[in-house]
Amino acid sequence: MEVQGKVKMIGQTQTFGNNGFRKREIVVTTEEQYPQHIMVEFVQDKTDLLDSFQVGQAVKISINLRGREWVNPQGETKYFNSIQGWRIENLQSEAPAAGMPPVPPADAFEPANDFKEEDHDDLPF
Repeated sequence: MEVQGKVKMIGQTQTFGNNGFRKREIVVTTEEQYPQHIMVEFVQDKTDLLDSFQVGQAVKISINLRGREWVNPQGETKYFNSIQGWRIENLQSEAPAAGMPPVPPADAFEPANDFKEEDHDDLPF
């Protein structure tokens, strides 16, 4: 599954427990009629993937949905969901290479009107 949108917030890496479990959260705002603010967790070595991204960038995040069951001390069963990211890509187009002029649109060229069929031979022999 994937989530696309603009980065609204990137949190700091948090470390939990004696084993050093790491988690980092990012919030992406979708670009649709009713934008949604989707929080995605990156865990362990995947937290480093967020280092090269900034607020405002358009991104596509590959995700897995995770669900957990928990029984509280009163014996009630509760369910929790999380969205876990495992890849993030920049969707903004790269800047043109330095020194390369932009490619003009197709309508910037005039059609060849003086073309004569008898002058054109596309046969290879």
